[in-house]
Amino acid sequence: MSEEARLREQICLLARSMFDRGLTAGSTGNISARTPDGGLLVSPTGTSFGRLDPARLARFDPSGRQIDGDRPTKEMPLHSAFYDTRARAGAVVHLHSCHAVALSVLPDAVAEDFLPPITPYAFMQLGRVRLLPYFRPGDPAIGDAVRGLAGKRSAVMLANHGPVVAGRDVEAACNAIEELEATARLALLLRGQTPNMLTPAQVDELVKIHDIAWGDE
Repeated sequence: MSEEARLREQICLLARSMFDRGLTAGSTGNISARTPDGGLLVSPTGTSFGRLDPARLARFDPSGRQIDGDRPTKEMPLHSAFYDTRARAGAVVHLHSCHAVALSVLPDAVAEDFLPPITPYAFMQLGRVRLLPYFRPGDPAIGDAVRGLAGKRSAVMLANHGPVVAGRDVEAACNAIEELEATARLALLLRGQTPNMLTPAQVDELVKIHDIAWGDE
């Protein structure tokens, strides 16, 4: 089996795993990954994460021209914005995960730090998550908003819509977006309580030890 064939199988396997565990439903969500030659494999529009076909993934060459597969997700501007601004991005995943969406619509949601400092793992895998305003699904302006971050965030939360994460490869991106959803769930469970969050000093230690991109510098 070629490296690209293995990547196709991995994309579909990870997507199916997330679908089976309720992280995205119906035909929502999209996923893409860099191919060995610098092109892209992208989930087709209107498809379910539970039923992706490796042979039907949209295939783009390194110049961005589609050369095979079905029509790609309408969220291509969103994916392209991450690849164009984050040189190390090897995959991008977008879900409509329940708890993250619920947290995004609360009136006290914090744009600069969408996820509260509950555990170290969200910081280690995601850095700071920026909450972006609502955009119509497929609106090219979503890509413009991501480009406006100049590659300084690996994860964003689209208000009333869902999270988007870029990772070094497809497995890393999927792991990170699952951590985002898990942290959002914890945040909702803790609402109305007075939990002991990580202190600023503890967060700073994580940032230094794990070389986490931080702030807007």
